[in-house]
Amino acid sequence: MKVHRIAALITRHLYLYRRSLPRLMEIFYWPFLDLVVWGFITVYLTRFQGQLPGVVTFFLGALILWDVLFRSQQGITISFLEEIWARNLMNLFASPLKPGEFLAATMAMSVFKVTAVSCVMIVCALLFYSYNLFVIGLWLLPFVLNLIVTGWVIGVLTTSLIMRFGQEAEVLAWGMVFLFQPISCVFYPMDVLPGWLKALAWLNPAAHVFEGMRGVLNHVVPPLSPLAWATGLNLFYLVVMIAWFHHTFSVCKERGLLVRVGE
Repeated sequence: MKVHRIAALITRHLYLYRRSLPRLMEIFYWPFLDLVVWGFITVYLTRFQGQLPGVVTFFLGALILWDVLFRSQQGITISFLEEIWARNLMNLFASPLKPGEFLAATMAMSVFKVTAVSCVMIVCALLFYSYNLFVIGLWLLPFVLNLIVTGWVIGVLTTSLIMRFGQEAEVLAWGMVFLFQPISCVFYPMDVLPGWLKALAWLNPAAHVFEGMRGVLNHVVPPLSPLAWATGLNLFYLVVMIAWFHHTFSVCKERGLLVRVGE
């Protein structure tokens, strides 16, 4: 073994971090994200000092609903990546297939993936923890639909970035959704957040969904306001992201970036 060859390979990998934001996020942002999320959970639990009612219900329900959001986002981005990995991207867009049709197909795939994974999680939660997600009642349907649309919004954004910046941005397919986790209030209420972060959370549809879920489980007033906020924000963001995807596709097509991404 030669030290200089080992050092050369290490140097080669270190140089990759100089201009790669995803790689820098792997070192700095993700550990910080874990600290922030679990820190807020600790603050939330400390306030009640073990007297929080239905803590298992909160956390298991939040975990299942968060997975709905995550799988919905992945259903779009992974479908796009699979075309890249199979080197089929150019074949697709050389055909009469339109960008809108491609998005519709990936959205349908995300619904299939969400349905399959959710069935597994719901059954396992019932068997292993005697937890029934359907205690949320009929409110579960609009909650899930809003989370799916939020996943679509993040998925379309991620796909646009991968299309524009190529393989360097592929890591975002697994990490982009977690950028929004601290302001999604999955495991803790919005009141735990500091003021400036709470303002950002109000702009996040997922935060209103999870706030509404906690309201239903606490038997407070019907969560009409959180659902209205979530639905309105989702519709706005979805229209903006679809328009952004079409714009990015046009730019990549004109500059020949689709060839680079697809090879």
